[in-house]
Amino acid sequence: MERFVLILKHQSVKQNVTATAEKMDARKALKDFFGFEGFKGNQEAVINSILAGEDCFVIMPTGAGKSLCYQLPAVMLPGTAIVISPLIALMKNQVDNIRGFANQSSLAHFLNSTLTKGELTTVVEDLLAGNTKLLYVAPETLKKDETIELLRKANISFVAVDEAHCISEWGHDFRPEYRRIRQMVKEVDDVPVMALTATATPKVQLDIQKNLGMMGAKVFKSSFNRSNLYYEVKPKGRKDIVHKEILTYIKQRSNRSGIIYCLSRKKVEEVAEMLKVNGIKALPYHAGLDAKTRASHQDKFLMEEVDVIVATIAFGMGIDKPDVRFVIHYDVPKSLEGYYQETGRGGRDGMEGDCILFYNPNDIEKLEKFMKDKSVAEQEIGGLLIAETAAFAESAQCRRKLLLHYFGESFKEKDCMGMCDNCRHPKPKQDVTAEMTLALRLTKTIGGEFSFNHIVHFISGQRSDSVKDYGHDKLPEFGAGKERDKVFWKSIVRLALVNGYLNKNIEKYGLISLSAVGEAYLTKPVTHEMAVDTEFENVTEEDFENFKLESICDEVLFGHLKDLRRKVAKEKNQPPYVIFQDPSLEDMATKFPITLDELCNINGVSRNKALKFGQSFVEYIAQYVTANDIERPQDIVLKASSEKSGKKAAIIQNIDKKNDLMDISRSLGMELPELIHELDAIVSSGSRLDIRYFINQFLDEDLQDEIFTYFRSTEEDNLEKALKHFEGEFSIEELQLMRIQFLSDAN
Repeated sequence: MERFVLILKHQSVKQNVTATAEKMDARKALKDFFGFEGFKGNQEAVINSILAGEDCFVIMPTGAGKSLCYQLPAVMLPGTAIVISPLIALMKNQVDNIRGFANQSSLAHFLNSTLTKGELTTVVEDLLAGNTKLLYVAPETLKKDETIELLRKANISFVAVDEAHCISEWGHDFRPEYRRIRQMVKEVDDVPVMALTATATPKVQLDIQKNLGMMGAKVFKSSFNRSNLYYEVKPKGRKDIVHKEILTYIKQRSNRSGIIYCLSRKKVEEVAEMLKVNGIKALPYHAGLDAKTRASHQDKFLMEEVDVIVATIAFGMGIDKPDVRFVIHYDVPKSLEGYYQETGRGGRDGMEGDCILFYNPNDIEKLEKFMKDKSVAEQEIGGLLIAETAAFAESAQCRRKLLLHYFGESFKEKDCMGMCDNCRHPKPKQDVTAEMTLALRLTKTIGGEFSFNHIVHFISGQRSDSVKDYGHDKLPEFGAGKERDKVFWKSIVRLALVNGYLNKNIEKYGLISLSAVGEAYLTKPVTHEMAVDTEFENVTEEDFENFKLESICDEVLFGHLKDLRRKVAKEKNQPPYVIFQDPSLEDMATKFPITLDELCNINGVSRNKALKFGQSFVEYIAQYVTANDIERPQDIVLKASSEKSGKKAAIIQNIDKKNDLMDISRSLGMELPELIHELDAIVSSGSRLDIRYFINQFLDEDLQDEIFTYFRSTEEDNLEKALKHFEGEFSIEELQLMRIQFLSDAN
């Protein structure tokens, strides 16, 4: 702060650079400065409005050219336009972009905490000299007294509030500092204000206009429809299955750019690591990384050094990468605004983009639990926003129609053209005219305005607290639809909302009542068909832990592979289990690997073991697949996670240093039996370990030779039988360690 004030003391007072410049034609300026031949959508009308000194509110989807709406008039008007922006990364991206069109870098600057003293001096000098047309400022910076003092000295043409949805508590990215923008702007100058956002429901729009004192502003609202985006919701089951689905999807689209959104930093790191170890060029992005790393990862994505960014929702705001071909939501988003904003980063070049959401009702429950420590008002708002997201995911209706209806826009289902999963693969529909009429009639019966769940509970006969509080369970109509379940009636009420038969109050968000259109429907019903919404399986972490994957092993092939193993073992003069153990053969008979690379993905097979013993196995499997016309499974086999790889590396390093096994187990936080299990897995997959230094402490050399002779002579890999053979002379742990050394020597 002190260095800021010192710089100001040495600057000249506000210069008179008011509107003496000749008025320029917007189309000519567009061509001269940006090189574009024409405007898109509402751009020209918005620009002419701000040039005329009018406040305006711009609602325009991602990729439709919001930035141009304030960049061009800023260049045309005398003075400097202040652009209030929420993210430093966004500011830098915008400034770099505008400087690419300018002759001098002074045309655009940003003012934030990242500037050095020298950079700050340059910004202040360029601003007060009238050289700067666009100054990007974060709301946190704008509220500082020294910033207000500086801007009072400059000639401000207008103020643009980008990402204006941050003003509203009902928006998906609420920022408290944004609610003070009007007060801060008035302290600087009485200039026109432009608010811009890509996502604003009618409720959010009203909230923004009230807060900025823009109720009389011109509103320019473009269609929210992104016709090139395909929307799909997939069930989110066990983690390993979801990982395989994502990996398979990306592998089939090699060298395509994509974003995967996760709600937690831990999940971001986990998914990014999973992709990397499986050959995908991917990087994480979240607030837990330092600013330099985040900037580096973002730049690598923009420069196509990596294909996939796995990120929390902070990533992508204003990032102008046109060729993002897919946006995957690993976790359910907190609101439909957030979902729309994030999916909108796909396909900005107009080419097709896939938007895939993995949905598990358990994730909705987690989001609701996260809000338990917030205020009652925040919990109420958050709960309603989450419920809207769940409704979108579970619905069997056209997803595009639902999404656009949420933003106050009507859409005909036939115009979707199969660009959502529900339209591309429609569920069977049934005539629900009678049920629709019943739902509307019962809504009229209770009168007034009630929540979505209240209406569903009343129709289906569920005595919820709300229904009992209003005494609606005492009405004769209570439970008139109880022969149908809650999922069915939720589908009906959602269909009624989308068709305008029910109103959702903007001021009292979430309260529903019968509309005039609904009244007319009751007088003269029309036929309605509907597919019932999807009821997703609620999969918990406990379900995942207790789940055991059923074997789909080809038993015939498994038997042949055992015969082949016996043959190879005889040629190599080794016991069969040294070649490949039974679990590895079973995995081969399930996944049918036909190359050595594919064999390396089989359980218990390292590259070394595949090269040493694998050729005859993959050749045999390839012949078997062809002869029996087998369609091999296309899902990808997940390679080991970084945690497992790191543990393995740590064990090998400790063994190489000849550290005591007890010390190793303690340092890695494991019990000795667990460490022995890990050692067994390492040598079984083909790696070598020398643990003789430890074995020598309790077994003489001649006793070791006796045990090795037994292992060489038996075809059965069975330690219990070995224990019986030696009649208790050796403990099970001693035999386990000797077996590990024996397998290692054979590798």
